[in-house]
Amino acid sequence: LKLDNQLCFTLYSASLAMNKVYRKLLAPLGLTYPQYLVMLVLWERDELTVSEIGERLFLDSATLTPLLKRLEASGLLTRTRSADDERQVVIALSRSGKALKARAAEVPEGVFCAAALGVDQLGQIKSRLESLRGNLVANTQTL
Repeated sequence: LKLDNQLCFTLYSASLAMNKVYRKLLAPLGLTYPQYLVMLVLWERDELTVSEIGERLFLDSATLTPLLKRLEASGLLTRTRSADDERQVVIALSRSGKALKARAAEVPEGVFCAAALGVDQLGQIKSRLESLRGNLVANTQTL
């Protein structure tokens, strides 16, 4: 039971380091890292329900709703009740939210430079982390 032998600590500390990089890169955009993730989802496909965004980001609506309210207050998106089902809230990018995408295009390059690894290495790490995440999600149901 040594800290440096724990996979969880390596993932946790790498996540903290990654968040520091993102904090610096996202500050000029006025976004936090979780807000950036929401915007990425919406830049891929606009007009999603809260639950669709939550599924994509592995977040529940209780965590996501305050985040969406802050993005709405910043003028980057709108939240409206679905005409088909009033229980669902549809999230759509505002004009400002759509325009922010062009400014955010530099963020991945900044992360790539900060990582100081080759494209192949980063691709392998990403792929392995996706496998790990999938295994952990599948196996938490059996614990």
